[in-house]
Amino acid sequence: MGESARVRRVSARQGGSKRRRRRPSCCPSWRRVPGPTCRRQRCGNVLALTGSEPGRSLLAGQTALLRALVQLAGAPAPAPARDAARALVNLAADPGLHEPLLAADPGLPARLLGLALDPQWPWADEAAAALANLSREPAPCAALSEALASADPEGSGLERIVRALCTPGYNARAPLHYLGPLLSNLSQRPAARAFLLDPDRCVVQRLLPLTQHPDSSVRRGGVVGTLRNCCFEHRHHEWLLGPEVDILPFLLLPLAGPEDFSEEEMDRLPVDLQYLPPDKQREPDADIRKMLVEAIMLLTATAPGRKLVRDQGAYLILRELHSWEPEPAVQAACESSFRYVRGCRGWDGVTHAGSGSRSPP
Repeated sequence: MGESARVRRVSARQGGSKRRRRRPSCCPSWRRVPGPTCRRQRCGNVLALTGSEPGRSLLAGQTALLRALVQLAGAPAPAPARDAARALVNLAADPGLHEPLLAADPGLPARLLGLALDPQWPWADEAAAALANLSREPAPCAALSEALASADPEGSGLERIVRALCTPGYNARAPLHYLGPLLSNLSQRPAARAFLLDPDRCVVQRLLPLTQHPDSSVRRGGVVGTLRNCCFEHRHHEWLLGPEVDILPFLLLPLAGPEDFSEEEMDRLPVDLQYLPPDKQREPDADIRKMLVEAIMLLTATAPGRKLVRDQGAYLILRELHSWEPEPAVQAACESSFRYVRGCRGWDGVTHAGSGSRSPP
């Protein structure tokens, strides 16, 4: 029977009736499941679009595409997760795209944070960079703060960020430098500053060594920005300047060069700033230098703070920095600080708002 059936099929093909070939499907692409190669190509095309303002504007109205991009950014291999995450970095860098991104996925900040803090995720740095861009604006930053608070009211979300930032090799495949700017953005929120400045948590002390992190100006800048925001909390100045934290040497050392002070001046400086080697280099990033000067000036907002800053010779370091400084903005910050660190008079942090520093909300 099997052999007869085979004969009949052959004779039917050879007969007068012809079997039509099946034509390729013409259904829309969104109704077919693309293979890995196709997904990589499409994701690469989207990534290319995010590199220009017209391309980002085009994508802003594509809610379904944005939602798919977010899902791909956290998908396992062979999904093009890295290109999707890079596209989110570019989109989040445009403040005009924040609302469409959050509308496409209201849980985007929490989703990105989970990827950034996953020690096994290979594209955690891209997730952290997207989150750092997204949290620069008040609304997404507030959404992330609320997500952290709702996940754990005790502040373990912020603790996880600090731990990942301060732990070498936390993720062997991602350096996580962009957790620094993320923490700086979050520290604009009062609740985050309260967590960072809690004397029982020892958070600020763990951040201080990163002011001289050799591998990344992004990480250094994020940590310095965080410390600067914390310095707006005047009631903590004595604690920050006291022996429990001793923040001032960590702010002054990146600003110091190889100057040779007199013995009398040298004795006024903290031990860590005395007799620095002749090859001592200052912080190379002008924006970071400016934030360091502003943080020192903020610490003079109270009478005890002024005394502690002056007694540790901050003026000597700032004087030499001003003589060396090539950037006008940093020079201006030094000049604004002189009247507070030199012993002329103090300020209240409000009436002298023209000094270039503004308190976070």
